Amino acid sequence: MNAALAIIFLFLLVSLYFGIRAKHGKEMNMEQWTVGGRGFGAIFIFLLVAGEIYTTFTFLGGSGWAYSKGAPSYYVLSYICLAYVLSYWLLPPIWRYAKEHRLVSQSDFFVSKYNSPVLGILVAAVGGVAIIPYLILQFKGLGIIVSEASYGSISPAVAVWIGVIAVTIYVMVSGIHGSAWTAVLKDIMIFIVVVFLGFYLPFHYYGGIQPMFEAVEAAQPGYLIFPEEGMSVSWYISTVLLTVFGFYMWPHTFLSVFSAKNENVFRKNAIVLPLYTLMLLFVFFVGFTAILQVPGLKGADGDLSLLRLSIQTFDPWVIGLIGAAGLLTALVPGSMLLMTAATLFAKNIYKVIVPQATDEQVARVAKGLVPVISLISLYFTLNGGNTLVTLLLMGYSVVTQLFPALLFSLGRKPLVNKYGAFAGILCGELTVAYLTVFNITLANLFPSWPSVLKDMNIGVVALVLNLAVMFAVSFATKGLSVRNARPAKTEGTPTV
Repeated sequence: MNAALAIIFLFLLVSLYFGIRAKHGKEMNMEQWTVGGRGFGAIFIFLLVAGEIYTTFTFLGGSGWAYSKGAPSYYVLSYICLAYVLSYWLLPPIWRYAKEHRLVSQSDFFVSKYNSPVLGILVAAVGGVAIIPYLILQFKGLGIIVSEASYGSISPAVAVWIGVIAVTIYVMVSGIHGSAWTAVLKDIMIFIVVVFLGFYLPFHYYGGIQPMFEAVEAAQPGYLIFPEEGMSVSWYISTVLLTVFGFYMWPHTFLSVFSAKNENVFRKNAIVLPLYTLMLLFVFFVGFTAILQVPGLKGADGDLSLLRLSIQTFDPWVIGLIGAAGLLTALVPGSMLLMTAATLFAKNIYKVIVPQATDEQVARVAKGLVPVISLISLYFTLNGGNTLVTLLLMGYSVVTQLFPALLFSLGRKPLVNKYGAFAGILCGELTVAYLTVFNITLANLFPSWPSVLKDMNIGVVALVLNLAVMFAVSFATKGLSVRNARPAKTEGTPTV
């Protein structure tokens, strides 16, 4: 076993210990397992939210897109910062309502707001579908990181198996508590490693960050600005807009929100988190440095640029620390995703189908689903070839369709009814599925349009149709359901 692999396994064991140890002194009922008894303060919420954002994508996808695409990679930095600004106003009312009604999942929120268990099933299904590519992103990144950082001593498939087993164990045992404590170790590691690489590599190879950009521009003129067509400024603006709307629509984000002890936690984090996002700049610097130092990486191999450049530059023990940080960026969000998917299916599908199920039975079903979802994601991880950014955008296209129904429900009375919300979400999701399966873009549909229109993200079409159908159906069914104005009963664990 080489030094790099030994360090990676040491951090894996430490994270597993933290994850299991987090259960100590706590009764793991459904509320403790999913939302930590709603007792997390600003620091833990900060780490959980950052843990969900700074994933294997931060390590590999961000540098990979800087390497492969150039300027279009800037969209990542923009949408995350803007989403954090949005959270200042968006998250407090969600938290207040969830605490009042003791909600434990994203679907619970929609069920209670619209008094519709059927809508809850749809939202749970949407969340489950979106989580799978996000989980695949984490597991795929984990396999790449451990295999590359171990100098090929472990294959990506074996690395993925080991990581999946570890995260499945501590999710089943400790739930969100395990994720929170592992996030502490992860955020310390990723901050040190990313900032170090982002500074050191440009200075080592080019003498500074500005000389690095000058060298890339001289070798590939125009690479650092948006192209006039394709991934142009129009694509950038529309993609940022869609991903900002979808940012807090991931079902595992709701669990982090519900676990806060008060609403001021979100306002404090909204001030700090945009600054924390600047870490992504250092990831981009690594990708840009790699363009001339490790040329020839095509397609999905662009995601290897950070690791290939690091291996070329550092001793094995440094690679071990880089690999360990990368491992943790997969385990923390992966654990949240697994727990959330299991909770959605147990709480908002199983409980609806078997209404007589007790809270204890629902909790057992949720924990039992964790290894099942792990194996499904593992299968697709080992049998897929999409780049990490593609997987992330695929998931965003799905969850963004939940945003209009959420936004219009935040007042005392929803602005649309349950029929409109259901129809709008369903229309949006079907549109996304059709466009994705047939790889349709606005440029395909309207090739004669000016680039400012045809370069827009095709997800805009799905969102516009979602809104149109939502309001049309709500207007057409106005007065059909008086009960729609009354929240569903949510004493104790939500009744669905």
